[in-house]
Amino acid sequence: QVQLVESGGGLVQAGGSLRLSCAASGNIFSVNDMRWYRQAPGKQRELVATVSSDGRTNYADSVKGRFTISRDNAKNMVYLQMNSLKPEDTAVYLCYAIVNHVGASQLDYQYWGQGTQVTVSS
Repeated sequence: QVQLVESGGGLVQAGGSLRLSCAASGNIFSVNDMRWYRQAPGKQRELVATVSSDGRTNYADSVKGRFTISRDNAKNMVYLQMNSLKPEDTAVYLCYAIVNHVGASQLDYQYWGQGTQVTVSS
């Protein structure tokens, strides 16, 4: 069992910044990919950014140059620095991780956080 807990969401004006955090805890042998998704009302869930265990990153075109994903492997945490925010960034942001468990380290399991609301006002 692994828990992912997001924090850092809130209300910000267009052009502002927020930093999201996600902490993974529980029966963790190792954490592989960590990702941020977002979902706006009536919209499909969108992959925002991915960071691999060795620090390689990928971003959705809509956030390139504005968002930065990073991780702290010692703390099992992932972050999303969001700059130059736009109203269209408004969504629930969800943390996702692929985890190997102690006692079953050869198997991959995926976990989701509950999400944190980001609202960008114009």
